Amino acid sequence: MRHLLDRMYGAAAWAAALFMIGTLAMILLSVGGRLLDFHVRGTDAYAGYCMAAAAFLALAHTLKRGEHIRVTLVLDHTGPRARHALELWSHAAGLLCAVLLAWFATRLAWQSFQFNDISQGTDATPLWIPQTGMAAGSAIFAIAVADELIATLRGERPRHRAVDGEPVRSE
Repeated sequence: MRHLLDRMYGAAAWAAALFMIGTLAMILLSVGGRLLDFHVRGTDAYAGYCMAAAAFLALAHTLKRGEHIRVTLVLDHTGPRARHALELWSHAAGLLCAVLLAWFATRLAWQSFQFNDISQGTDATPLWIPQTGMAAGSAIFAIAVADELIATLRGERPRHRAVDGEPVRSE
């Protein structure tokens, strides 16, 4: 199961990277069009769609590598039992938020599909297409948070942390 989850997080990260390249391509196409006096409709909207998909698809991989911003001011001044309890509470609250985000993002994409909702720009893109990246990224993130909660319940030290409990820093 661990191998499957890690592959899913990695695949989402690669998809996020591809969407970042898509953002760059749309911006370069827009800039090039202005310089060479031609216009491609919807480049701004597609750059935004790619950026949103990249942001949401990267969430799980970033969490699993310990790169999310984490405020440990209180955790650093508690004992092991209180720290563990606070970790459990934090992961449970995070899971609730992640599941709600995934639920509503998926519902939004589904409703856009059902109502044939299209973008207001000149590209007239069916909105369920870019919203699917957000929904998928949110769902994978919820799975990653659940994975972290289960690891904390088992008493496992997350792989992205050093022995002393501090996050691994890359400066």
